[in-house]
Amino acid sequence: MKNNKWLQTYLFIWSGQFISMLSSYAVHFAVIIWMSLEHQSAEVLAYAGIAGMLPQAIVGPFAGVFIDRWDRKKVMIFSDAFLALCALVMVFLLKSETVDLIWIYLMLGLRSIGNAFHAPAMQAIAPLIVPKDELLRISGINQMLQSVSSIAGPAIGALAISYLPISQVLYLDVLGAAAAIISLLFVSIPHVQSSSDSSVRMVLLELGDGMRAIRKNKGLSFLFLYAMLVTFFIMPAAIMFPLLTTGHYGGGKWEMSVVEIVWGIGMLIGGTLLSAGRVRTRKVILVNAMHLILGLSFVVCGWMPSSWFIGLILATMLSGIALAVFSAAFTAILQTEVAPQMLGRVFSLYFSMAALPSVVGLIFTGWIAEEIGVPEAFVITGILVMLIGLASFLTPSLLRLGKERVAE
Repeated sequence: MKNNKWLQTYLFIWSGQFISMLSSYAVHFAVIIWMSLEHQSAEVLAYAGIAGMLPQAIVGPFAGVFIDRWDRKKVMIFSDAFLALCALVMVFLLKSETVDLIWIYLMLGLRSIGNAFHAPAMQAIAPLIVPKDELLRISGINQMLQSVSSIAGPAIGALAISYLPISQVLYLDVLGAAAAIISLLFVSIPHVQSSSDSSVRMVLLELGDGMRAIRKNKGLSFLFLYAMLVTFFIMPAAIMFPLLTTGHYGGGKWEMSVVEIVWGIGMLIGGTLLSAGRVRTRKVILVNAMHLILGLSFVVCGWMPSSWFIGLILATMLSGIALAVFSAAFTAILQTEVAPQMLGRVFSLYFSMAALPSVVGLIFTGWIAEEIGVPEAFVITGILVMLIGLASFLTPSLLRLGKERVAE
C-alpha cells in the first residue's frame, strides 16, 4: 500500500503519544519516589512491579488476538481512555491520609490490562503505514521520542512530587491520555480485515496461529528465548535502581531523578544513532551485541565503590544506549519477519512471555536485597546477561535471521 505521506502520518500519531509518554514517565517516577521514600522496601517496589506486569502477561496473548481483529486505532483510543480513568481513581485513593497499598496494587494491575492492549497495538500499526526498508529507522525515531520522555519525565516527576501531593501529580497522566486520543482522531490507519468469529474456539485457534508463527521460525524462537531470559535476570535488579541509588550511593530524590534522566539520555543517543541514517549492521547482530553491553553496564553499576556516583551515571547511560538499540532492532526484526495480520498476536505473546518469568524474578527481589545485597545483585545479573549475549552469538539459526533479505 503506497502512502507518500507515511512519515507525516506516523509522526502525527507519535506527537500525541509523546505527550502521553512524557506525562506517564513523570507520574510513574513520582510514584516510585513516593513508594521508595514512604516505605524504603524492596518488597513494596517488587509487588508494585508484579502488579504492573502480571495482568498484562496473563491477558496479553488473548488481547493480541483481538488487536489483530479490531481497528487498531480504536484499540489505542479506548486503551488511553481506560488508562486515564485508572489515573483518576488513583487520584481519589491517594488523597487519603492513610493509603492501603492493596488498592494501589489493584489500580496498577488494571493499568497493566490497559497496556496489554495499547502497547502491542502501537507496535502493530507501524508496518501498516511505514515502508519495510524504513522500519529500523522509524524504530530509532520511536526510541528517540521515548528517550526524550524518559529524560524530561523523571525531572518533571521529581519536581512535581517536591511541590505537590502525589494525588495531584496523577492529573498529568489524564492530560497526557487526552493528548494521545486527540492525535489519533485526526489520522487514518489502515484496518487489516480478519475473522469476525469471536467464539472461544476461534480465539484459541488464532492464538495458536501466533504461537506457530514464532515456533516455525527457529531463529525467531531463539530471539524470543534470549530476550525472555535477559528480562528475567534484569528485572529484579532494575526494580532496585532507586535502592541502589539511595542505599549504596547515598543519594536522595534528585540523585534518583539524575539516574533516570541519564538513562533517558543514553536511550536518546541510541535512538539518534539508529534514526540518523541507514544502519548497515544486521539487526540481529545489534540485538546480540546489546545483550553484552547491557550486562556489562549492570556489572559496573554494582561493582563500583559508593563514592563513585559519577561512575553510576556513566554506566546507567551506557545501559540506556544498549536498551534503545536492542528495543529498536528487536521490534524491527518482528515487524519484518511476521505478517502484518499476525503482529498484534506476536507482540502480545512477546510481552507476556517476557513478563511472566520476570514476575517470578520479582517475587524474590526482597530476598535478593536482604540475602545477597543490592550491589551484588547487579554484578551477578550483569554476568548472567553477558553469558546470554555470548550464547546468542553461538546460535546459528538466530544469526541467519534477516540474511536472506540482505542478500536480495
